[in-house]
Amino acid sequence: MPVRDTVLSLTGVNKRFGAVQVLTDIHLEVTAGEVVALVGDNGAGKSTLVKIICGVYQPDGGEISFAGLNMTVGGPSEAQALGIATVFQDLALCDNLDVVANLFLGQEKHHGVVLDEVEMEKESWRLLRTLSAKIPSVRIPIAALSGGQRQTVAIARSLVGAPKLVMLDEPTAALGVAQTAEVLNLIERLRANGLAVIVISHNMADVQAVADRVVVLRLGRNAADFKVAEVTTERLVAAITGASDNVVAARAERRAAGDEAGHETPREGEASS
Repeated sequence: MPVRDTVLSLTGVNKRFGAVQVLTDIHLEVTAGEVVALVGDNGAGKSTLVKIICGVYQPDGGEISFAGLNMTVGGPSEAQALGIATVFQDLALCDNLDVVANLFLGQEKHHGVVLDEVEMEKESWRLLRTLSAKIPSVRIPIAALSGGQRQTVAIARSLVGAPKLVMLDEPTAALGVAQTAEVLNLIERLRANGLAVIVISHNMADVQAVADRVVVLRLGRNAADFKVAEVTTERLVAAITGASDNVVAARAERRAAGDEAGHETPREGEASS
């Protein structure tokens, strides 16, 4: 397997809001062509960490390295200029505007003093083809698109400016089965195009379907770092909730012992035969 370049590296990152220590000694690394899922219970610090990476918040300590250079991200526009793109859960799309207008909102191309609609339309189709996206027309209003198609437009917009890292906050939340599959395919395309991808999700099935690694945060600290191919859903949930691995292992051993004896181990409150 070829060695992939590290795109983002966080070392010892801390963040406090008043008396509340939100993040403590956070370490995270993402390489090119890798999808890393960031998971944890509510209040684990996932959103705060993403906002630090994209420049919304400034860390109180630690180092952030992007594309091999130590840096301080001064704000979202600076992060975007560096090559860090973020798709938040609310998508921030304008329903009354068409796909082209949404893709280039705030980054419009001009021919002199006039908007270059032809160039933006051509670039819109190119971005959508990069993702193998299924959008009927780039001139259709966002209001007429499905949830999966809206997510597609938001992800395509994140590619304007050729980023190195794309962060997706709950990209499959509130989507149906078919639309979820469509978004997971988009994430696969981002990886295939060599981008580093961070996905925040509460859906363990989606995480295990698309991620290469899973980084678990708990109470603002690193709790675990798993390769998806080597971890079970049960171990993921144990790391997220703080349940002891010994408890999980003991439960599995009890089940195995029951199977070997030719019957299930009696549950609490049941009489053994």
